[in-house]
Amino acid sequence: MSRALREGFTTGTAAAAAAKAAALWLATGAAPARMDTPLPPGGRLMVPVAAVLPEGGGARGRVIKDGGDDPDATHGRAVEALVTLDPHGPPGEIALAGGRGVGRVTLPGLPVPPGEPAINPAPRAQIRRAVAEALETARFPGAARVVVEVPDGEEIAARTMNARLGIVGGVSILGTRGTVRPFSHESWAATVLQGLDVARAQGLDHAALATGGRTEALLRADLPGLAPLAFVQFADFFALALGGAAQRGFARVTVGCYFGKLVKMAQGHEYTHAHAAALDFETLARWCAGAGMAPQAVARARRAVTARHVLEMILADGARDAIIARIAARALAAARRHAGAAAGPAPAIALRVYGFDDAPLYAIQGDHGP
Repeated sequence: MSRALREGFTTGTAAAAAAKAAALWLATGAAPARMDTPLPPGGRLMVPVAAVLPEGGGARGRVIKDGGDDPDATHGRAVEALVTLDPHGPPGEIALAGGRGVGRVTLPGLPVPPGEPAINPAPRAQIRRAVAEALETARFPGAARVVVEVPDGEEIAARTMNARLGIVGGVSILGTRGTVRPFSHESWAATVLQGLDVARAQGLDHAALATGGRTEALLRADLPGLAPLAFVQFADFFALALGGAAQRGFARVTVGCYFGKLVKMAQGHEYTHAHAAALDFETLARWCAGAGMAPQAVARARRAVTARHVLEMILADGARDAIIARIAARALAAARRHAGAAAGPAPAIALRVYGFDDAPLYAIQGDHGP
């Protein structure tokens, strides 16, 4: 029997709980080991607090980020908030800053402007609300200052997409829901859309969407004239990336993928991860037959268990070009549907497909409109 998947919480919620714990400790001399923390859309979450320690004239709260059963790069790492209180400051004013390990925005197109710490609007409001609750509980009359820090943030950021988004020096503090649903990959989805935002803010009108790092390298070689910021890795978020590009007004979109992802796109999957989108070999075999594949090969394709195996059969078949063209046309039609669902004119969409040896396999260009 499979167990229920466990939810976690965002870096924004971790920072809010750490800040509230530190503020309570300063104002009352005590803080609970589990902090009742407000969430951005409403509701609350009890968050374990690892420590509250005095520091200078303030206090540092520490929470260990828990991504549940959908861990990300910050899972298991400390998120901290250094809080100082000013009894003579404007009542209820809460200043917020980013310290070590929190990135700084350097490019337009993100939810916060260049020069600001990479703490998104929802967690900013969440942190301020959490600290305000602490001050109200203690009936503290003055103001507070919060510096959010992630001690390992610079090292963690090297494994994320932050640098290409123009976020330097650390991680982003994210979370519009406050909690993390298992396998929701909300942070990656947000990164895809932020990548598109940054590209548009630079005036680019052609987005190159790649399923991963290897595919991006192949697309860069194929499209040498495109600016680096035009390339966005969308992983498994096929529909999200196409719809996001259309909503942001890109005139052209080129999608790069391997054969296995191509088949899943052609089969109508909006999200192509293996746990959510199984490859339908019966349908794939039927497409192969319709394009002229030899009957014996069709029977073997029907019994296959990997896309690589089917591609090997296709490449050995006399109808290989017709088969790949048929699958690619279906994938292009799906991409156009996803882009056409957005308001405004749909972009011109092209697909570039690569074999498992990284060699170009097929390219198809569509026109405007769904």
